[in-house]
Amino acid sequence: MAMKVTVIGLGYLGATHAVAMAELGHQVIGIEADPQKLAALQAGKLPFYEPGLDEALTRVIETGRITFQPDHNESSRTADAHFLCVGTPQVSGSYAADTSYLFSAVDALAPYLSETAVVAGKSTVPVGTAKELINRLSAAAGFSAHLVWNPEFLREGTALEDSLRPDRIVVGVPAGDAHSERVMREIYEPILNGDTGSAAGQTPFLVMDVATSELVKVAANSFLATKISFINAMAEISEAAGADAVALAEAIGMDARIGSQFLRNGIGFGGGCLPKDIRAFMARADELGVGSAVDFLADVDAVNLRRRQRVLDLANQELGDIAGKKILMLGAAFKPDSDDIRDSPALDIAVQLAKAGAKVVIHDPMSLAGVMAKHPELDSVQDLTSAAQDAELVVLGTEWKLYRELDANSFGELVANKTVIDGRNALPYHAWQDAGWKVIALGRNLENA
Repeated sequence: MAMKVTVIGLGYLGATHAVAMAELGHQVIGIEADPQKLAALQAGKLPFYEPGLDEALTRVIETGRITFQPDHNESSRTADAHFLCVGTPQVSGSYAADTSYLFSAVDALAPYLSETAVVAGKSTVPVGTAKELINRLSAAAGFSAHLVWNPEFLREGTALEDSLRPDRIVVGVPAGDAHSERVMREIYEPILNGDTGSAAGQTPFLVMDVATSELVKVAANSFLATKISFINAMAEISEAAGADAVALAEAIGMDARIGSQFLRNGIGFGGGCLPKDIRAFMARADELGVGSAVDFLADVDAVNLRRRQRVLDLANQELGDIAGKKILMLGAAFKPDSDDIRDSPALDIAVQLAKAGAKVVIHDPMSLAGVMAKHPELDSVQDLTSAAQDAELVVLGTEWKLYRELDANSFGELVANKTVIDGRNALPYHAWQDAGWKVIALGRNLENA
């Protein structure tokens, strides 16, 4: 059954969720206070890059199932549900998450909230936040509001697919609130029935207490970050011992208890989720008096940051004094198929190389506008041929398909020195070596490969 929903906050999460809700057949009102984001969405343009989402946005706008506005009005009173998708960034100077945007969002919603509407939080929050929000919302609305937690599990690059065909749907429902559970089941009914392409009944619908649902996302991200830092720690040992961390990962990943996903060593994780979430998890655990339970996450974070420093060390090792040397950074986004540069390892390495005096030229298929706005000190070049001209060192920081499929011979004719640091273990190193390149891949001994 088609329902009417609002989606509050139209950043990466909110815009994706709003489009997905409209794709499911619901009537969607998108609420976004930022005038630039709002204008872009009203014009049918995404304020970020996500494969396939722009076409879906155009499609649902044409159906009339989605509209965008700067704030709530009387139309919000008739909504069946309101999704909270505002950001929870890391507090400056602290590991804690800034939840102030969430509280502002419920304050703005309260005057337009009906007694039967369900408020569903999707933002990643410290455990216990929902309890504070429901108390605040109920006091402002003047009645006992319905609030559940419905965490998101989107991966940049496959966000719409993850929304329409998720591997699970998690809903944290207060004890005895059968109404909220029923509304949430109705909202996701097309997915549960298999109308989005998955087999009916294939997607688990997990109902649990609210506190547990708040923990699901941060616990999952902490586990994934731990796997990445584990294999990067093994890469450090492999480099010292002359072993091959890629072969090691392949071997241990075949153990069904371990699995191969996220066992890929390189310059580490970044983006708007994993770094922020593990730090906020540590901060919240400290507030709860159980900080020692997640002490290991500090080491996970430290290992991750050390891999960035490893590239700086290798650059100095290869070039001697890097001051004045031209270094080409291939990639600025934290992962391919995204223009997100938040906590990007590639961009951080580029910035640190520039601070050390190198002449850094950075190329990326999608994110250079953001790089130029945030780091004007870097030489951002859109044309790859121009960017590579006379480079004395090449660093692969983001494993875009464009870079993985480069012709090593013709690319080698552009640079001054055919040395590449493969920070993602993504290049076909035999082809590059055959073309006369010195390939340095993190965690690998390619001289004996």
